[in-house]
Amino acid sequence: MDLFDKLEGRPGPLGEFTSEGYGYYTFPKLEGPLGPTMKFNGDDVIVWSINDYLGIGSNEEVKDYDKNIAQDYSLSSPMGARLMTGNSTEHEKLEEELADFVHKPDSLLLNYGYQGIMSVIHALVDRNDFLIYDELSHACIVDGKQLAMAEKFVFKHNDIESFEKQLERAHRNAKPNSSVLVVTEGAFGMTGDLGILEEMIALKEKYPFRLLVDDAHGVGTMGEDGSGTGTHLGCHDGIDLYFGTFAKAFALIGAFVATEKRAVEFLKANVRSQIFAKSVPMPIVKSARKRLEMIRKNPQWREKLWENTNMLREGLREIGYNVLPAECPVTPVLTKGSTDLCQLIMRKLREEHGIFVSGVTYPVVPKGTVLIRLIPTAAHTEEHIKKTLKGFEAIKDVALKEVKAEEKKRMTA
Repeated sequence: MDLFDKLEGRPGPLGEFTSEGYGYYTFPKLEGPLGPTMKFNGDDVIVWSINDYLGIGSNEEVKDYDKNIAQDYSLSSPMGARLMTGNSTEHEKLEEELADFVHKPDSLLLNYGYQGIMSVIHALVDRNDFLIYDELSHACIVDGKQLAMAEKFVFKHNDIESFEKQLERAHRNAKPNSSVLVVTEGAFGMTGDLGILEEMIALKEKYPFRLLVDDAHGVGTMGEDGSGTGTHLGCHDGIDLYFGTFAKAFALIGAFVATEKRAVEFLKANVRSQIFAKSVPMPIVKSARKRLEMIRKNPQWREKLWENTNMLREGLREIGYNVLPAECPVTPVLTKGSTDLCQLIMRKLREEHGIFVSGVTYPVVPKGTVLIRLIPTAAHTEEHIKKTLKGFEAIKDVALKEVKAEEKKRMTA
């Protein structure tokens, strides 16, 4: 059978949306300067779908710095992979500063977050090892798991009993040269809850293992100093490998993993996506250093982020929406309905109220469920929040129709 003919017959769970909904539900074009308000289909919209948590992507000082750096260095420099000809003092300084920021001995710069953690997982474990991961892990962890040669066990989301059961299983089947790597997230990007890091770390005394935490949504936003979810929970020392990305709070491309120096030395020579890929361009490295400096100097950005987050959540709850009890800025609004309802909510908010939100349905969430995920940022204003709440108020009869029908049915039963 011809390969392309076969592809037509298995479009995948998102296939129907990439054709019929192209440019609207998938691959929408948010245009104009990055910020809390942008253009969508020619109209001004308040944007709640961009992970620029601290508003640093629209910061004028950062934009001016980026412009000047791009003039000083081209995006070509340095050429080659880090291992060969792509290293520089700036790359090494950034790694030192990142390690210091997240309170770890050393760090390794990575080209991309998604690609980076896949390669880190792949490098760390071999066929004699065990890889244990949370069932709600991000797709990058799932894909990293697919690459890894280790035996894989999955535990129920944030369920300490299920986690311990998998640890016991791994140690029961271990060989003399077997190791155990546990992977979870600091802050889960879809549901907004935090990983049960304290409880997991406490089990190290009973079942030795190393813990890798993907804190893409926590770095820069969580903890008193922005150093992540482990700091926020008071258990950062128990995290053996801390993974952060620039794609959220830094509003940039790239990532890093911070850990012991001996582990970094191993990863330098074994993370294939870095060994065989071009080094991070100098303007991005310099910009990452600048953004890190500003994040550390401006704790008020995190304060504003949380102020906006709490105002938005409280307002949505007062209207009658089910806002999941998220512990990071991610604000998930859950309702009942089909894919059609999800599309209707997005369309009404975008076209009738100038509010750009993104929604997901099955298979990302259970069948019959619609999740609208809002991402507050420090750049949003009180006026943005008030207008957004008015929009949600205006559509609640549509958005909550099935919820209210179910409540009425229960009351009359």
